[in-house]
Amino acid sequence: MSKFANEIWKSDMNIFKEATDKFYKKELAAKDYKGISGGYGSYAQRGGESSMLRLRMSGGRVTKEKLHFLVKMIEKHKVNKVHFTTCQTIQYHNLQPAVLYNIMSEALNYDIVTRGGGGDFPRNVMVSPLSGVEKDEYFDVMPYALEASEYLMAFIKTVTLPRKLKVGFSNSDKNMPHATFRDLGFVARVDGTFDVYSAGGLGNNPKMGLKVAEAVEPSKVLYYVKAMVQMFIAYGNYENRGKARTRYMQDTLGAEGYVQAYQKKLAEVMKEETNLDLDIVPTMITKQSDGIVVTDKRIIPQKQEGLYSVWYHPIGGTPDPGKLRRIYDTIKDMEQVELRLSPDESVYIINCNGEEAKKVLQITADGANTTFEASVSCIGSTICQVGVRDSQ
Repeated sequence: MSKFANEIWKSDMNIFKEATDKFYKKELAAKDYKGISGGYGSYAQRGGESSMLRLRMSGGRVTKEKLHFLVKMIEKHKVNKVHFTTCQTIQYHNLQPAVLYNIMSEALNYDIVTRGGGGDFPRNVMVSPLSGVEKDEYFDVMPYALEASEYLMAFIKTVTLPRKLKVGFSNSDKNMPHATFRDLGFVARVDGTFDVYSAGGLGNNPKMGLKVAEAVEPSKVLYYVKAMVQMFIAYGNYENRGKARTRYMQDTLGAEGYVQAYQKKLAEVMKEETNLDLDIVPTMITKQSDGIVVTDKRIIPQKQEGLYSVWYHPIGGTPDPGKLRRIYDTIKDMEQVELRLSPDESVYIINCNGEEAKKVLQITADGANTTFEASVSCIGSTICQVGVRDSQ
């Protein structure tokens, strides 16, 4: 994220601060506050006495620098609840207003943005968590997802969408980020191109995405992103929020009509735009094996010979806040090691050599060991305003 963009997000915070101050003074109703605060990645919790904050992690990628920031904020503000989300973000809970403002502002110095974390905006771009290191992936989609993420952020200030817009990139047909039923999904092919799916989603009136393009060159993905935004603006429902997600456009236009309308928008974008091509320099993992072989059900050998990823699923997707400090202290001096959040609320610690993988295994031994323990769980009704049961 550019310094200029971060300054824009900082200047936006005055609106959020004014609304939050009014809400906590009981001068603004919860419903009205939600309509404002969500766009800044924050919602009041049940009871209206504290707030949560959603920290966007594009592609679920958490570098050591970002992890260090997360740890510092947890310790500085005594954050007592952390949650890994199904959209590959990190949430802090039980925050007071002054803490909210400080974390939101400081996060921008580490290219962590909360703007658009909720509300009718482009959400965190999702990616197969092991992209770039997975043995049987078709190609590394992470660089394209990161470019799409930055591009989508610009629409927050320039257009009004009917509802939120979720985009995902899958590095193979395993489809871990559910790219075939997102608002827009890019699914890698064996030949190094993407198939593109659009107008999918779960919830009420669930729909699989419609395939709107095949064998798309990765360098062209931003044209498809812009076409999706234009489709949503042109055909989305601005009158009824209950029918405003992109999947309802399949009902409005019909499957064939939707595909034709999308392809028409794409042709318009291709004609109007001439500078959206991407020139990606592949990220190289130069780290070497230490010759130590490690086997465990939580160990995933990478395509880089002798390197490993360690899978860790905190129960309920809610790690002890102090666990992030222990992970950081363990990996801070490990070459090219970073975290990848997963859509199932797990995290992978990637690019470990054998000895490093053993250390990471040891400090994450408190995580899920069975399928049941690895169940996906929202934060639950004791915290979330719209929660139905205490899922934690």
